[in-house]
Amino acid sequence: MRAHSRREVGLAALLAASAGFVDAAGFIHFGGWFVAFMTGNSTRAAASLAAFSWEGFVAAFALIAAFLAGVVTASLLRRAVPSRPAAAVCALVGLLLLGAWGSVEPAGVLTAPLLSLAMGALNSVFERDGEVSIGLTYMTGTLVKLGQRIAAFLAGGRRTGAARYFLLWASLTAGSLAGGLGYLAVGLDCLPAAAAVILAVGLRLAARAPKPGERPKANAG
Repeated sequence: MRAHSRREVGLAALLAASAGFVDAAGFIHFGGWFVAFMTGNSTRAAASLAAFSWEGFVAAFALIAAFLAGVVTASLLRRAVPSRPAAAVCALVGLLLLGAWGSVEPAGVLTAPLLSLAMGALNSVFERDGEVSIGLTYMTGTLVKLGQRIAAFLAGGRRTGAARYFLLWASLTAGSLAGGLGYLAVGLDCLPAAAAVILAVGLRLAARAPKPGERPKANAG
């Protein structure tokens, strides 16, 4: 993350908060299934399989497959819109979240897969050389890097960049709290709020995209 500007890190924090918001709302609504945290779903899938709970295994695997499909779709979209790839991905995620919100009634069968599809796609906003440069829906690696930066500081290092990693984790955590409270207040009608934030970030990224013929800067795209 140290290669990204402060403005990009700030936008990443907003997106991470949105991811936490959606995941917390989905976690409550679907009774303990994650729509953004695939490590948890992978563990649940394996545990369900060990307990011969085929229904639980299929439910977890379906969310994992949707998340993976979201990553693939967003990566292909970045290639299709090379001038404003990050903004295009944000637009896709926002539309998917609104689609999930619209699918809640009457059956809601597509709601969870659409949310996981959106969260998978979200991770492709910040990408460099075909690799994710800032993960937005998972914080294990972020916490590891935060710990490493703290250790470097304690060992006498300077400007370790720990604040950026802390900001990202804190943003997702705060977003999760807001999502849980939002769900308890209005149910999945809280989803448009997350979609609005992500679409607004997309507009901001589009405004900063290089003009035709201008050399792109080393940023989110």
